[in-house]
Amino acid sequence: MFGDLFEEDFSFISNHHCGKAKKSKPRDFEPPAPRDFTNLSGIKNQGGTCYLNSLLQTLLFTPEFREALFSLGPEELGTLDDSSKPDAKEMRQHDVQELNRILFSALETSLVGTSGHDLINRLYHGIVVNQIVCKECKNISERQEDFLDLTVTVKGVSGLEEALWNTYVEEEHFENENLYRCGACDKLVEASKSAKLRKLPPFLTISLLRFNFDFEKCERYKETSCYTFPSQINLRPFCEQTEMDDSEYMYELFSVIIHKGGCYGGHYHVYVRDVDELGNWQLQEEEDKVIEDKAARDTENAKETENPLAVLKGILSEEESKQIPVDQLGQKLLEKKGVSWNKKYRKQYGPLRKYLQNHPQIFQFSPDENKVGLREIHKLTFKSDFQGQDLQSPPQKNDVQWDSEKNPPRLKDSSAGCHWFDLNDSKVQPIKEKDIEKQFEGKESAYMLFYRKSQLKRPAEARGNPRYKIPTHLLNEMNAANTELQKKRVECDSANNGMDLHLHLSSCYMFHNGALHPALTWKESVVDLTIDRRKTLGDLRQSVFQMLESWEGDMVLSIAKPLPAGLHLYQILDGDELTLDGIGLADGADVFVWNGKEVGGTKVMTGPDHEPVVINVLRLAEYNEGGKGQHFTESQHVFSCSTKLGELHRALAPSGGIILKNLSGPEKEAKNWEVLLEEDMNRTVRSVGLTDGCSVLILDSHDQSFVNVSSGNLTAFTYDISWLQVKNFCRTGDEEKHVKITATIETVMADIKMKAIRELQLEEELANASCLRPVSGNGKLLSPVPEDYTVKEAELKMGSLLGLCHGKAPTSTQLFLYFIVGSDQVASPEMEIVVEETISVKECLNLMLEKSGLSGDNWHLRRIDWCYEAGEALSQENATLKELNVCRGDTLVITEGKLPPKGFLKIPIWWFKSSSPKKHGEPAQDQVNGLTCQMDALQVSPAGDSPEHIHTGMDLCYAGTIEITGEASLEDLKMQALTLPCCQEQVVPLPSFLRAWTVDSKRPGKLLRSNKQRLNDYRLGARVEICIEPLQKEENLGPHELLLRVQMGIPGERDYYDSMDLVWDISKECTAWALRQRVAAHYCLPVEKIEIAKYFPERFEWLPISSWTQQISKRKRKKKQESLQAAPYHLKDGDVIGVKNLLLDDMKDFSTLRDDIGKEKQRQLTLEKKKSLQMLRNPHLENHGGQLKTASASQIPRVKVLQESQGSLQQKDQGNAPNPEEKKLWK
Repeated sequence: MFGDLFEEDFSFISNHHCGKAKKSKPRDFEPPAPRDFTNLSGIKNQGGTCYLNSLLQTLLFTPEFREALFSLGPEELGTLDDSSKPDAKEMRQHDVQELNRILFSALETSLVGTSGHDLINRLYHGIVVNQIVCKECKNISERQEDFLDLTVTVKGVSGLEEALWNTYVEEEHFENENLYRCGACDKLVEASKSAKLRKLPPFLTISLLRFNFDFEKCERYKETSCYTFPSQINLRPFCEQTEMDDSEYMYELFSVIIHKGGCYGGHYHVYVRDVDELGNWQLQEEEDKVIEDKAARDTENAKETENPLAVLKGILSEEESKQIPVDQLGQKLLEKKGVSWNKKYRKQYGPLRKYLQNHPQIFQFSPDENKVGLREIHKLTFKSDFQGQDLQSPPQKNDVQWDSEKNPPRLKDSSAGCHWFDLNDSKVQPIKEKDIEKQFEGKESAYMLFYRKSQLKRPAEARGNPRYKIPTHLLNEMNAANTELQKKRVECDSANNGMDLHLHLSSCYMFHNGALHPALTWKESVVDLTIDRRKTLGDLRQSVFQMLESWEGDMVLSIAKPLPAGLHLYQILDGDELTLDGIGLADGADVFVWNGKEVGGTKVMTGPDHEPVVINVLRLAEYNEGGKGQHFTESQHVFSCSTKLGELHRALAPSGGIILKNLSGPEKEAKNWEVLLEEDMNRTVRSVGLTDGCSVLILDSHDQSFVNVSSGNLTAFTYDISWLQVKNFCRTGDEEKHVKITATIETVMADIKMKAIRELQLEEELANASCLRPVSGNGKLLSPVPEDYTVKEAELKMGSLLGLCHGKAPTSTQLFLYFIVGSDQVASPEMEIVVEETISVKECLNLMLEKSGLSGDNWHLRRIDWCYEAGEALSQENATLKELNVCRGDTLVITEGKLPPKGFLKIPIWWFKSSSPKKHGEPAQDQVNGLTCQMDALQVSPAGDSPEHIHTGMDLCYAGTIEITGEASLEDLKMQALTLPCCQEQVVPLPSFLRAWTVDSKRPGKLLRSNKQRLNDYRLGARVEICIEPLQKEENLGPHELLLRVQMGIPGERDYYDSMDLVWDISKECTAWALRQRVAAHYCLPVEKIEIAKYFPERFEWLPISSWTQQISKRKRKKKQESLQAAPYHLKDGDVIGVKNLLLDDMKDFSTLRDDIGKEKQRQLTLEKKKSLQMLRNPHLENHGGQLKTASASQIPRVKVLQESQGSLQQKDQGNAPNPEEKKLWK
């Protein structure tokens, strides 16, 4: 029933108080905690839902509303299953007064047609009558208004009674210039207007208007002044009918919704009176004492800072005369308080007269402003206070002031049957009734008041019975839900208190090199055990015994910790009566199970004093041919942290040697080495700061020249110590090997190479016929590093991978270059060459042609661009490579053809033939929708200046190449194109009978307009190709004319007639409706009887062009409305537009059989490319007899052949640059 009441889903409401969740577990998956001692439930705040929680709690603690709602049947009310719908939405903060009206309105709507259709009307509906009485004819004009809640003002009012008096007792007079037109008198007359309560509801909801707008500051603000309200109120003075018994007018306060914060945000909570005594109300004595002490302090503070408003009102209320002089009022204040106004109040409140003028709603001056008195409303005496007294008519003498800030109305102390609770989201706590007084004023103050008639008495059987008048089906559902909730709590409790322990069995370990190491795999040596942390150590021991049935002898459990050296044992777990949590056992802890003495026959030392430490030991290497920097051998040794340095010295250093320590660790710069002196030999490893990863340098007596013994530091060697990886690419072994070579930033590459040859156990002769080449992240071999470079000069990072390859490394004056012939790497693999950086471009080209087996002078060099295609040409043939900034590792492209002179363009020309007419009945796949302008079959011959092209049934034919200056016009280009041999057979009267296109993606692309425009103005580029199309008549398209190819569909077939050119003027608009009108006019058909679509040949898809209206702003619509040149159509010159004649053809499918075949081919091609790319990333190579043999072309689509050096063939990957196959896939 309530599924559609709100936009949000309120399924998050919990029946229980929410507790704290375990930090490591998501809170959303934890069930709510059991109810606390109050036995009442809060509601979890789902993010800005405190306003909703407060209102729902108020309705829940309204027994009559709750019972009436629950009395509805399941088919009307719904079930608890409806509360777990998955369409919950994000909540945001709302106003609780607004929510109250929305909720009641939604309930009234949803309850129509049910037995509870009058629920809201019966409990909350009241009537206010507004009357205007003519003072001449006494005619009464009245208007009746229904209400579910009353709204009262807060600004300038001291309390609820005064606000109700101003609204429902005081009259508004129409007099002087403000007269009322009486319907009976038919003239403007004096009248009085008033409002009364005609019908009182059983439950009265009062909304306080605490939020106002400051017109001077132009901002909202919250009224935080004191606003009192009684716990019982008599509404007789405000009602139209006053002859009934007092019990009909008496109301009791039972709920106060409180807002804390400002007008732009805050928090709601609610004070609720437990009418049915469902909760457990009790306060601890300590809390009572604190509250009483605080109340006493507040009372003393209130006396010390007495409000002058209450004092002045008390003085004026005792005067029999209506007004007294202002000076006399000051004298009476001195007599009553014993202190003058100026002495006690002037500093804080200003002069007495100004203070009285600042409160015109309370004090009334005489016309000459010499006398002052109280307004009539403030002379009334109300017997009602928070003791529940009745409100009487205004007497002549005052007893209690409504806004007596000196003595505000007190709420009676708690007694049996009158228990109040503060429900603050999921938190519930008992409060005393007098705590409500704290919500009279301040930033945290009352916002909504809920009263119930005193006549509404609850039956005795409802007291303390939460199941009273709840239907059986709801009780059954709640019992089932509580059972499931309890089950989830048990599971959650087990999960929250469960801990995972890793048991290491001593039978699977052995002790060597100062630590425990698994004899088998780690998985076989460790047993995982999950146990409740609240269990004792004895329970854990018993569980281990049950798991290990074959265990014999004593069982000792010790805390273990994996260290770099291996597993180390710490304290023994003792005290079987202690809980696992109590002994400090954490989740995920490692526990070693053994006999407490030895492991595998070896005694094991335990505790933090015997922790093993892994130390890197460095020694100066014997080989240092380069002469730059130093070279090291590195090994790792394990020592106990309690080992003395003397023992370490005897184990590592030779006689007369010294040890230097470095505490920076392997990942930090290590430039300062400190000598371990003789007096330090009695200190331990830990005491001198040696930990895992620290390095020590062992120097023999002949190496001690590097050490300044007086300072204890190195003098000559202060470089970073690290390592490089070297991989064997020489293929002399059965498999590739890696070795780590210790180096510094000053180590020369020749030393690294020689050390790698020795570590790889290769022949020494290989040193003169090999080089080191960096390996990129994707396995590409980069250009070799000169051997006289240091690691720093070679710009190598420590830890980089180098490849040991055949071939001599270039010197520092040589360049290592890659080059290919043409941009198609499938036909021309990449090759390598080493040249001097001082040779010219022409000399470099000749060397590359010689290496690739080509000859002739019809070639030039180009750089390769970012997408691995031929880019900028190296036009200065006599310039050196160094002058043109050609760097080591660059890739150049040998391109066929001579470079045109400077300022000239070399443009290939294609001839575009008109399509041959298609006979009806021919296979549809023979043509591409009536317009075949593909170039997929174009292939370049391996040699020759003008390529040969195969065009079986194609419309594009290669005509030749022309050289033309960029200053020439388009007309000059057309005239020169006609001189080509292929074009001389064509009869073309004038250049205006030719249409020129650029060739883009093997199709006619951009249409070139204006025959008089210079070619440079088109920005054609160096690689442009031009397509020439002959016409039957002259054509001179303007800048706002669009050339389209339209073709009409053949009725009943998935095919089209021949295409026709359609020129469309788009200067006014380029919308779908305008195009439909133009196409309809072209075929002489009604606009509503055609359908059109644009063809995308690269995807073999048709996109219908509809006349729908885009949802855009008016400003944008005026500027550019539904332009087809924008997404998704991107309409341009040469686009194919398909047309369907709905008068003859009702099939709206624009696709053809050719499209189906094309899509299938595209799908197959995509799968093949994916397979090719996967094989490119994981190439399979075969090695036979020391020679590298590449896989077949069917296995690997692209293989790059590298330079042939020393009689062996090497393979090289492309590295980070995209190869042509990958580039095609990206496109």
